Amino acid sequence: MSEPTVHPNRIGGEERLGDDVRTVRNPSDLEEVVGRFARAGAADVADAVEAARAAAPAWGARPGPDRARILAAAAGELRERADELGTLLSREEGKTLAEGIGEFRRAAELFDYYAQEAYRPVGTLLDSARPGVGIEVRHAPIGVVGVITPWNFPVAIPAWKIAPALAYGNAVVFKPAEQAPASAWHLCDVLIRAGLPDGVLNLVIGSGREVGAAIAEHPGVDGVTFTGSTEIGRALAATVAGRLGKVQLELGGKNALVVLDDADLDVAVECAVQGAYGSTGQRCTASSRLIATRGVHDAFVEALAERLRSLRVGHALDPEVFYGPVASEAQLRQDLAYLEIGEAEGATALVRGGEIDAGRPGHYLSPTLFVGARPEMRIAQEEIFGPVATVLEAQDLDDALRIANDSPYGLVAAVATRSLAAAERFKREAEVGMTMVNLPTAGQEAHAPFGGAKASSYGPREQGRYAREFFTTARTAYVRAG
Repeated sequence: MSEPTVHPNRIGGEERLGDDVRTVRNPSDLEEVVGRFARAGAADVADAVEAARAAAPAWGARPGPDRARILAAAAGELRERADELGTLLSREEGKTLAEGIGEFRRAAELFDYYAQEAYRPVGTLLDSARPGVGIEVRHAPIGVVGVITPWNFPVAIPAWKIAPALAYGNAVVFKPAEQAPASAWHLCDVLIRAGLPDGVLNLVIGSGREVGAAIAEHPGVDGVTFTGSTEIGRALAATVAGRLGKVQLELGGKNALVVLDDADLDVAVECAVQGAYGSTGQRCTASSRLIATRGVHDAFVEALAERLRSLRVGHALDPEVFYGPVASEAQLRQDLAYLEIGEAEGATALVRGGEIDAGRPGHYLSPTLFVGARPEMRIAQEEIFGPVATVLEAQDLDDALRIANDSPYGLVAAVATRSLAAAERFKREAEVGMTMVNLPTAGQEAHAPFGGAKASSYGPREQGRYAREFFTTARTAYVRAG
């Protein structure tokens, strides 16, 4: 049997193979090869930046409606091919077929949204203190944007960075996660065939250590937008800011779902299941801390444990499974290590997960629910990124807010309650960028700002019209009629 075709990098309108190739396998069935991808290096990044810098002025000067037509054409193809490409996404990352298809549909929505943004150039006219003088404020593209994205949302996160970057007139050097590059490769292919000029979008697939670092260090990259771990984000920010580049970071989360005594128990359990265990728990928005007040704690724990024992885990393409495999061997080992850490710290695994046999060689892990934990435990403070959640008992709303805010992270928090007053207080006092009321911590929408507080985010918000702040720079003109 012949080897699968090697998917090349895309630099300045040319396809380029590297010195090495990475083979991507299906985490649901490790015997299945999803694809082979050429690996780029630092020299390829330099060429990609050069191509982007050459293309950026003409693309930025192009009328917004022209840019919009290209983005809208790409959105149309992504929508038409959502079933096909969503299946590919599920095969490479391990999320369920419904989630894989849904992610490509969301990418289409993002490109549609930012196509409309390209039609709406925003500026401001101000009165001057001097008679006969007017002040104009316009938003110009920053130039070349480096886009570095993670494996857990291999097309949605690239889409919500690349779409505004292009809509506002920037050229892009894009490094997807090396672990899951197939969806990103096809996203770029769709955009290039939709009519992007050569060099406006450049794809370099490789390691963060080499390719990501080269993007961060290159003086020709005007700004870098990154989603990934807090540790790597801190280092990247220091590098980019050190050369006075613009930086936007979306990092980790240890998100809380607070269940108050008056909560609808069915709603609370559904929020916990969807928020903590959906997407195999591999979301920065996962609610891995479940904080229940004393009056509802036991009933909530009992109902949640019963639900978890009934969850079906298996092949991502099986329509009956709730979640698929963990995305990689390394992530599986990390998740399993945290199960041992939690038990060693004194928590009780009321539902104890472990590796399971799903009939095919894959990274399958059943869900875990810890109870009897204390807020200072590592399982209640550190991001696990797997199907693992910890229940913490609180006295009341005051205590629940204290526990929820006792975290280095501040991405999103949710509350289950029937009390409008409690919900309003929670929205004001939760130290996070986003709050949910009677909803899971996951489920943010493309037209609303996305981002957190503390160690979860740095720089301007992503998505919606708020994205303009990062991808453009304000230029002010003072004008007196001659």
